[in-house]
Amino acid sequence: MTGAEPARPAAIQRALPLLDPVPPWAEVTDGYLDLVGERAGQATGPVQELWQSALGTAVYQPLQRAVRTMFTFLRLPTSALRLQAGAFALDVGCGPGSVTAELGWAVGPDGLAVGVDISAPMLKRAASVHTAPNVGFLRADAGRLPVRDDTFHGVTCLAMLQLVPEPAVVLAELARVLTPGGRLVIMVPTATSALARRVARVVAVPWGVLLPPAEDIVVPLRAHGIAITQMRQTGLMLQVVGHKAE
Repeated sequence: MTGAEPARPAAIQRALPLLDPVPPWAEVTDGYLDLVGERAGQATGPVQELWQSALGTAVYQPLQRAVRTMFTFLRLPTSALRLQAGAFALDVGCGPGSVTAELGWAVGPDGLAVGVDISAPMLKRAASVHTAPNVGFLRADAGRLPVRDDTFHGVTCLAMLQLVPEPAVVLAELARVLTPGGRLVIMVPTATSALARRVARVVAVPWGVLLPPAEDIVVPLRAHGIAITQMRQTGLMLQVVGHKAE
């Protein structure tokens, strides 16, 4: 850390031993630890480009709050993770950080909740609102999580997989960083029929949004040692809860 770099937040300091060796150029920016810098890849389409912008960040959180108020099945099923006090939790694709903060409440002051996203504006907002001694944020690629194997007791990935070109790569990473016996929760919009998949190819794909069928989520998870304990489809939204074999 250079003399010009801001002091690392307490939660980031606590997270460092959980990470792969931190690159020497990594620094705290706007309250989060940037492990990407200028190495970030291009947005996969207009929708992801929007969420990586200041405008998208400004509208995302109130939109998220309104949708979850209207559709209760989209609320984070924190209880499904069965997090104990003192546990470590990871929120991949954390956006403005509200879910990461909920995980912080679940694990308590002796635990740690870490939010990961690629969007600098989202992380700036998340860090400014939700940073706490047990809640911190990293800028990193979900397809190459800078986290040691078998580290987090609970992992969430909510409404993010539809924005990445290879969801199976991210799913493998989620399984890798989960501790044996740990649990994960995934929510992703999916195409539930041949007609929906055809519509998605015409409408969603040009905008950089994939609507993977449920098997594209479940099969990779099982291949990486995740037993599916709950799967629910409500409209286009698929919710999957699983645990890693001990």
